Amino acid sequence: MSSIEGPKMEALLCWAAQIGISDDPSQSPSTSIPSPSCLGHSLVVSNFSNAGGRGFAACRDLRMGELILRVPRTALLTKQSVLRDEWLASCMKKRPHLSSSQKLTICLLAEVAKGRDSRWYPYLVLLPSSYNTLPNFHEFEIHALQVEDAIWVSEKAVVRARSDWKESLVVMQEMKLKLKFLSFRSWLWASATISSRTLYIPWDDAGCLCPVGDLFNYAAPDDKLCIGDSYFEGNEVKELAQLVDSSTRRLTDGGYEENSASYCFYAMRNYKIGEQVLLSYGTYSNLDLLEHYGFLLSSNPNDKAFLHLDIDSNISDAWSKDLLYIQPDGKPSFALLCSLRLDSTPRNLRRALGHRAFAGFFLSNENEALAMTKLVNHCCVVLDELPTKIEDDASLLSIINEVVDFGACFDRLESAFSHEEFAGFIEANGLQRESLLTAKALRSLERWRLAVHWRLFYKTILSNCLSYCRKVMSEIS
Repeated sequence: MSSIEGPKMEALLCWAAQIGISDDPSQSPSTSIPSPSCLGHSLVVSNFSNAGGRGFAACRDLRMGELILRVPRTALLTKQSVLRDEWLASCMKKRPHLSSSQKLTICLLAEVAKGRDSRWYPYLVLLPSSYNTLPNFHEFEIHALQVEDAIWVSEKAVVRARSDWKESLVVMQEMKLKLKFLSFRSWLWASATISSRTLYIPWDDAGCLCPVGDLFNYAAPDDKLCIGDSYFEGNEVKELAQLVDSSTRRLTDGGYEENSASYCFYAMRNYKIGEQVLLSYGTYSNLDLLEHYGFLLSSNPNDKAFLHLDIDSNISDAWSKDLLYIQPDGKPSFALLCSLRLDSTPRNLRRALGHRAFAGFFLSNENEALAMTKLVNHCCVVLDELPTKIEDDASLLSIINEVVDFGACFDRLESAFSHEEFAGFIEANGLQRESLLTAKALRSLERWRLAVHWRLFYKTILSNCLSYCRKVMSEIS
């Protein structure tokens, strides 16, 4: 933590203890004893420079299924808690058409505008000052993603954010918020805070902001569960869940529990002292993570590369489009492989073999070779049509990392493969080649890094698919 952030974090943890937040499962919110910190029994705030930054470390050995943090309902920042202010509530009632997330975003801005008068002030001052979610991307960074689907998702996110802001502006003006809180920039910050930090609560689909509870960094869920040095899958996980605790959902990271009127967090696996304790808040591809949370995972078992293959519409329409993708290891998804096999079957045999193909059965060596060849050809076309190669992106990413992380000379970027892309960055940020990077340009550089990283992941998945298909064809030849 920075020298400035340290005292603020101490103030947050002290405030949290006073309102009943605790990492000691033996304490209930109603009987908690005032303490200088809400942490110290199970968790401690630490910095993980290569794994998410600020997060939680175990300050003792933790067992899977163990309660490690409890946040009482009274500490949660929700629409309901903010709108106890009758003035704010009366303004909000005039615009019932606003979505739940728009209303919560307005509530967050209203609380921030109160400054020290907000009961959540110790929490609010520690929120990030900026985010790298897709609605914050500018035109240059969006097009740096290169892939048409990703560009479309990004542009749609920006348009939606601006539309939500315009619809909400009248309410915020009626609330008499200061001009700086009415700006689109402030809206982007607040909506990104809501998008990236809210947790599910059963009484409000907008979710809640959970002080201290949102310090957990993200872990991608997998279909395997690790306990010590052992792995469990499928039915073994269900049986294990019953052994851990039959009365509660100990294999989930947490949720709101009515019996304690608290948001409760549990250890998903065993942790040794000093290990980072992670929270899984859903199954997301890297594009999903970038859109809603503003980061990527280098190893994400849930990442996907979607393809628009020339497959008979009668076949492909049998599946939802989001099921037709390539997995990180290069294997086609079940739905995509089934579709490819049936599409590679002579039309006069499709009715007879359709049930076997859609059940995932291997049809024949010849059929499998045709399916793999079709997939190889398509991946090759996509990779060839993209403006840069995998090696180019890896080189550029390495140089951007040097500039962002180690203060390397900005001129090094010009020596990268793509003078055109470098020129686009210069123009987008109003720079001269010899000028120093401004704060605005540094933020843009970080988003550019994310875009290059994402497209590199995408191309790597397609490259892995080529290797997978060729291996299959070699085995059946």
